[in-house]
Amino acid sequence: MIRSMTAYERSERTGDWGRLAWELRSVNHRFLDVYPRLPEELRQLEPLVRERIAGRLARGKVECSLRFQAAPGITAGPEIDWSYTDQLLAACAALGQRMSAVAPLNPLELLRMPGVVRQAEPDLEPVTAAALELLDETLDGFVASRETEGARLAELIRERAERIGALAAEVRSRRQEVNEQIREKLLGRLRELEVNHDPQRLEQELVIIAQRMDVDEELERLAVHVDEVLRVLGRREPVGRRLDFLMQELNREANTLSSKSGDAQTTAAAVEMKVLIEQMREQIQNIE
Repeated sequence: MIRSMTAYERSERTGDWGRLAWELRSVNHRFLDVYPRLPEELRQLEPLVRERIAGRLARGKVECSLRFQAAPGITAGPEIDWSYTDQLLAACAALGQRMSAVAPLNPLELLRMPGVVRQAEPDLEPVTAAALELLDETLDGFVASRETEGARLAELIRERAERIGALAAEVRSRRQEVNEQIREKLLGRLRELEVNHDPQRLEQELVIIAQRMDVDEELERLAVHVDEVLRVLGRREPVGRRLDFLMQELNREANTLSSKSGDAQTTAAAVEMKVLIEQMREQIQNIE
């Protein structure tokens, strides 16, 4: 299935823990490049996020953003480390026995001392599980969107490739006619010059001209490359790089056909081929 590298998908879910929302967007890129943006409390999910995306996509610059809004009460309040506090109180009592005068211990001052109060860690396991499950669902829609756009691109490429094949067939069907036109054109010029010519030498020159302008090999390779493009479009794997290579080959043959052209119609066909190839190349840049 042909996939586009441009897509966007968003999904969200709510639960007792709050609300999660994923946003995925991608553009074309030579390789797979993932940019996760995660809230600080869920930063530990980044390796798993990269792994899941790499398992579903082959190419593209992918930005994935996760937003998390915690439900009221999910974040635990501060806790007192009573064991450490008891040690501090014991130390203060021992210090008071060694001093002649000791100021009363202020509880607020004690709470300000490092290590007395600590922030309890909230239980985020249900949130992380929901976030990964929601990511998989978002990827389903994301991949489907890329496939839908890819199918549209594949159809456009198929139409242009088939047109190139038809143009090559038209040029091939006119080769004998073109050779006859070249022959008549050369004989006409000789008649205009009113010079005697050696019929045998003339035939030799005509053969040389015909060989120099022979495009049978170019037409054959154009047909082979078009068939390969159509075959590749039916693969169920990333084919962007393969199609890009085929565009280079098609363009090479179209240029040679144009340079060897012996008449205006063949030149026009070669120019149209190059236009179609450039259009396909632009579309292929966005195929995975």
